[in-house]
Amino acid sequence: MQSNSNYSIGTPGKPWGESERQTWREQTTIKREYQQEVIPKIEALGQRFNIEQYGALSYDEARYPLLCIKSKNWDSNKPTVLITGGVHGYETSGVHGAIKFMDTQAEKYQKDFNFIAAPCVSPWGYETINRWNPNAVDPNRSFYKDSPAEESSNLMKLVATLGDVLVHFDLHETTDTDETEFRPALAARDGANFVECTIPDGFYTVGDTESPQSEFQSAIIESVAKVTHIAPADDKGNLIDSPMIQPGVILYPMVKLGLCGGATNCTYGTTTEVYPDSPKVTDEECNDAQVAAIKGGLDYVIRHL
Repeated sequence: MQSNSNYSIGTPGKPWGESERQTWREQTTIKREYQQEVIPKIEALGQRFNIEQYGALSYDEARYPLLCIKSKNWDSNKPTVLITGGVHGYETSGVHGAIKFMDTQAEKYQKDFNFIAAPCVSPWGYETINRWNPNAVDPNRSFYKDSPAEESSNLMKLVATLGDVLVHFDLHETTDTDETEFRPALAARDGANFVECTIPDGFYTVGDTESPQSEFQSAIIESVAKVTHIAPADDKGNLIDSPMIQPGVILYPMVKLGLCGGATNCTYGTTTEVYPDSPKVTDEECNDAQVAAIKGGLDYVIRHL
């Protein structure tokens, strides 16, 4: 239903201009540090993988280098797996789940795949616990030509160097703050009415409308169910206002919406959605759910190569 509550910035019904974006930006604060919490974990893998810088954010290039973790013995005869995390910087297990997979599991699969992981696509968003970048632009709606988000354009340039990508895991979370902060802010920014939504209680995946790969999604759900609970549909049969087309799975048109999940022409792609606000899970279990999602998907692909 529509909500009459007004966001603290802007005039109802009127899209933001630069002054509103500046006001929004000024209310953000650094809450955690990318250089302390993320980069050391990536660099610690440097003996086992190649750590490469694929760009830097112009907001502060020294503070926000963009790093990827890449298989040392890259073999053009093997299929490539891309793992992205932190496209929405506030979705913490996407970042740390990607790193944990590379640390604990990737080498077990390297006889079958090349791996490249970009664990923290939006480090400013990570530090300020934000969905948007400093320009109030959502990187995960900006994967298209002449992108307004440098987080997205830098990743697309990296993807363009990879050749064919067979599998892409884009690691996300759906949080309670999506409903209390980020979706109301979006409505205010665009001069639209805020329509309330129910946050799913549990893990789910988002497949591509154009290539659902239902069995691949099912394998992911089955693997994650061993770690955390899977989100049930609401009383309308939906998850996050989209029809649940199979247990724990919805579909979005990835390319049309400018989503990171559409950044490659992969055969197998999924966007994971962990629910970190459940009292049933810990932060580490959220990371483990991301790892389990990747493992379940890769085990399925290996069976069908």
